[in-house]
Amino acid sequence: MRSDEDLAQALLAAARRAGAAAADVLVVSATSTNVGVSGGKLEEAERAERRDLGLRVLIGQRQACVSSSDARAEALAEMAERAVAMAREAPDDPWCGLAEAGELAAIPDIAGLEMADPAEPPEPAALEQAALAAEAAALGIGGVSQVEQASASWGRDRVTLAATNGFAGSYQRTSAGIRVSAIAGEGLGREGDYAGESRRFLADLPPPAGIGERAGRRAVERLGPRKPPAGRFPVLFDERVAASLIGHLLAAINGQAVARGASWLRQAMESRILPAGFDLIEDPLIRRGPASRPFDGEGFAGRRRLLVADGVLRSWVLDLASARQLGLKSTGNARRGVAAPPSPGTGNIRVTEGAASRDDLIAAMGTGLLVTSMIGASVNATTGAYSRGATGFWVEGGAIAYPVNEVTVAGSLPEMLRSLAPANDADPHKVRAVPSLLVEGLTVGA
Repeated sequence: MRSDEDLAQALLAAARRAGAAAADVLVVSATSTNVGVSGGKLEEAERAERRDLGLRVLIGQRQACVSSSDARAEALAEMAERAVAMAREAPDDPWCGLAEAGELAAIPDIAGLEMADPAEPPEPAALEQAALAAEAAALGIGGVSQVEQASASWGRDRVTLAATNGFAGSYQRTSAGIRVSAIAGEGLGREGDYAGESRRFLADLPPPAGIGERAGRRAVERLGPRKPPAGRFPVLFDERVAASLIGHLLAAINGQAVARGASWLRQAMESRILPAGFDLIEDPLIRRGPASRPFDGEGFAGRRRLLVADGVLRSWVLDLASARQLGLKSTGNARRGVAAPPSPGTGNIRVTEGAASRDDLIAAMGTGLLVTSMIGASVNATTGAYSRGATGFWVEGGAIAYPVNEVTVAGSLPEMLRSLAPANDADPHKVRAVPSLLVEGLTVGA
């Protein structure tokens, strides 16, 4: 079987023969194993292998994308011919195109990123034992009545990108994870919650029992929810959900949204959007990072960048197309799948932490809401008006009083983000490592 690199070059050659003026190819090969247990018994065991090919061809200012999993020579020729025919019928896109060869810098040291675990893949039996240990630990928490499922997984994927502008690069990533969903209580009074961890290297995973215990404790803590009072109160977004607030900010500085004028931050460049002292960093070069990458979906080398410095917006998130629309240069943030052209997106996100713990912020807020999970979303992309369903805990006298559910929190994202007070509990193993965030004065309603 041909290597992914050889396959990518073969597909590029087929595209040229079919009449493409320019083209790029993305090949993604993946192997994964997932084991799930329930009731102390094996419930499912899945192993999957796939290799997907994506071809984008460009003819003038027109482009088309096709994908396939068929690597036969005749299938590659047919795929290229289909893509060229589609491109000839596609509407003009003045912003599409590959990077100029001179725009592409040297790729960072891939080995130094340690994205792929050199150890042998775990046997399914080892994954099963890890899942069983996590389940047993969750069931050992008083009040837990059931574990919906405990699962353990491992996977390896290989990403290969090649283009007619001369770029060619490839990297591998591994991932290992454990997840537990627990239920506490009985009948209509049941409440559920979960815990999960993932790492690039299997040996870096926390013990399964600790993950199971955390899921069990979380479920028990949610028993007996009540309705909180309505009004305007401080709201503390727990570390588990605080990244959603930063996610709304990232969506607003995404080049596609800015170029369309569909962003509440479209006029905010060089303006303060977060509190003073608050940095927002994207770093694709974190060692063993959950979303590290040596290059983006258009071949631009990964580099660490300040999106927000000292609370001031410094950069949009751009791929080539959105950069050209805005008269700027790509920031190396192209993301893509095999069936679609590139679009801007981020990877590892890190934000400034505070000096206070989450408990310190709970004590400081006095009376208010601690949000631990969220349901649905209503965010106006143009104005930043914000409303979401939430569950969590009501805080009185600086201490957790009782669990709450079916709560709505509402406010204005521009005001919310400028008033953030961060804790010191960001999880560095998450793609978006964001600490618990305290927001002053949101509207809370049942």
